[in-house]
Amino acid sequence: MRSQVDLRSYGLYVARVLRNPSPARLYEDAIIRERAAITSTGALMNSSGEKTGRSPKDKRIVDHPDSTRDIWWGSVNMKLKEEVFNDNRQRAVDYLNTRDLLYVIDGFAGWDVKYRKKIRVICARAYHALFMLNMLVRPTPEELLGFGTPDYVIYNAGQFPADMGAEGITSTTSVGLSFEKGEFVILGTQYAGEMKKGVFTIMNYLMPRQGFVSMHCSANEGADGDVSLFFGLSGTGKTTLSTEAHRQLIGDDEHFWTEDGIVNIEGGCYAKCINLRAENEPEIYQSIRFGTVLENTVFDDRTRVVDYDDASLTENTRASYPIEYIQNIKLPCVGTHPKNIIFLTCDAFGVLPPVSFLTPEQAMYHFMSGYTAKVAGTEMGVTEPEATFSACFGAAFLVWHPAKYAELLAKNMQKYGSRAWLVNTGWCGGQYGVGKRLSIRHTRAIIDAIHSGELANAPTVHDPVFNLNVPTVCSNVPAEVLIPRNAWKDQAEFDRTAKKLAELFIRNFAKYEDVAEEAVKAAGPPA
Repeated sequence: MRSQVDLRSYGLYVARVLRNPSPARLYEDAIIRERAAITSTGALMNSSGEKTGRSPKDKRIVDHPDSTRDIWWGSVNMKLKEEVFNDNRQRAVDYLNTRDLLYVIDGFAGWDVKYRKKIRVICARAYHALFMLNMLVRPTPEELLGFGTPDYVIYNAGQFPADMGAEGITSTTSVGLSFEKGEFVILGTQYAGEMKKGVFTIMNYLMPRQGFVSMHCSANEGADGDVSLFFGLSGTGKTTLSTEAHRQLIGDDEHFWTEDGIVNIEGGCYAKCINLRAENEPEIYQSIRFGTVLENTVFDDRTRVVDYDDASLTENTRASYPIEYIQNIKLPCVGTHPKNIIFLTCDAFGVLPPVSFLTPEQAMYHFMSGYTAKVAGTEMGVTEPEATFSACFGAAFLVWHPAKYAELLAKNMQKYGSRAWLVNTGWCGGQYGVGKRLSIRHTRAIIDAIHSGELANAPTVHDPVFNLNVPTVCSNVPAEVLIPRNAWKDQAEFDRTAKKLAELFIRNFAKYEDVAEEAVKAAGPPA
């Protein structure tokens, strides 16, 4: 039995309100009211409309005296006047009041009862409701009855545009957050991921205030209870390497680290679907069934079989499903203090070692750097790797300065004895176009050696260009692979390329020179 919810305190007077309805009811409403469809495997397929990804340039945070000194203002966190936020909130409420039916999803951010936050979502689309029913940690019937006042409320009026005449609003999309009011307002975008990342942004503010580091990472646990964290930008192998048959998955995207251990923030997964194959990602593939939301995918009108290669709507096709759909999941999604912290990078320059041991100071340096390299487009037959630096491997969702998260991470590492590693899943024997991508077999062997403790006791050599300690022996990995310079035919070209990448690291880290401690600045490539 669902408890009733009174929305009048929010200025909402819609007569019909469904609170935490069943997926079956949301399927019915989405099909009847939104022209959604059911795929051949039973997933609900729907469209987010014009916006098929996040709108980071339209994200704003209220500039308030109580929080303004905490926030890393700039291109990630842009200021919004409180009166403009209030106008946007009223605009959202006015739109929601025109609907004949509203959905309320009450759930938790965080699996640990001691630290979780209560989140309420108010929306007008059934698919948005099902999405957040999946992505939040779902209350038991007893918890729902005693849910009480939420810590944060999300008003999703994404079907209605923002007012471009308002100060600080630069498009018909506005994603606004007020920490003081505990409110998050969405206008002008129906992309469901805005709600998910809005919750993550909230937790990225609240957890560090309590002295806990929040992290954009995946986490798994071995048979002995040893926990590993995997950080990495898109294309580095974070999902693939954290999903192992002999280790249970705690979570695939968002966590925080408390005095009790690791806590998954989410109750579900939001996986990319483009070019999905059962043989490559069986866990995701088998999870796309009844209760799963497929966003912006395309299917055969007759068979209802999804074409995961079809990017005609967007390459950012997605699946949202409850975390228990993953067979090898740990429930509840919490773990002990991590034994190993693994930073993944896909170095298309081909000069970083496949694995390096990091001191706490080096961990802070590489955490704040958040490096990977992507393969740029081809022009006149030439391809060049392109370096990408994203602070804390998730700059778009940070609220505090990156140094805050790095300091908390290093403090925990030292307190609980965690080891940190930099693992390159990119190229070997030359940069992209010359060398080859490091074998997944070798990378998995490296991860296994980290977990077994073998690499912690392995002999190392010092890499003078990147200032890294590199293991020279690893089971099932050829010695020449471990030292990248030895794998290049043209070692002079290796030296030039390595120097070039080191200079990019130095140039990127210069923006942290005023806040980073001397030991952290000295932990990167020498100037």
